[in-house]
Amino acid sequence: MKLVVFGATGNVGQQVVKQALEGGHEVTAFARNPLKLQIKHPKLQLFQGDVMDSARVEQALRGQDIVVCTLGSGKKLSGKVRSQGTKNIIEGMKRCGMKRLICQTTLGVGESWGSLNFYWKYIMFSFILRNVFADHQRQEKSVQNSGLDWTIIRPGAFIEGERTGKYRHGFPGTDKSSQLKITYADVADFILKQLVDDFYLHQAPSLSY
Repeated sequence: MKLVVFGATGNVGQQVVKQALEGGHEVTAFARNPLKLQIKHPKLQLFQGDVMDSARVEQALRGQDIVVCTLGSGKKLSGKVRSQGTKNIIEGMKRCGMKRLICQTTLGVGESWGSLNFYWKYIMFSFILRNVFADHQRQEKSVQNSGLDWTIIRPGAFIEGERTGKYRHGFPGTDKSSQLKITYADVADFILKQLVDDFYLHQAPSLSY
């Protein structure tokens, strides 16, 4: 299977690339500086580009089977990278006749807001990360209205650690038992499971320990 990963040099993106290659997939890693990936593999293609450049995005999409979007904004706590970049990806996919999009956002968007504790609701997402959270909300709206075969992944707070394959997913917003955290590696593990499983097609499962 051929997949293109947008945000390939981010912490989740790197894990997606690594695990996809281990799974035998052909991977195109799209990033502003793909050399930061520091992975060499015969089935890996590094593609330099800015997701805000719709022409470069479309060029990277040609000939691909599935799109994985793990866009981030780096150390910036504002901006429109996720929402505008995802919009460019969606428009490019339509021009290329592609359908399958797997997009990583964050736990707390939409109905998953109810799973958050006071700290995440009113300190992080309502104050410190309010612009980041708003960007994710716009991003999800674009995906949900895209007409594509989409799945949105909503992980809890990222932590370092190994891939365990043992995590909770698809729990409702009324659930208060989540640890609200998960490793980058396990987020990638769950993302890649969506390549061959359409159980969460047109859904936005929450993901956490």
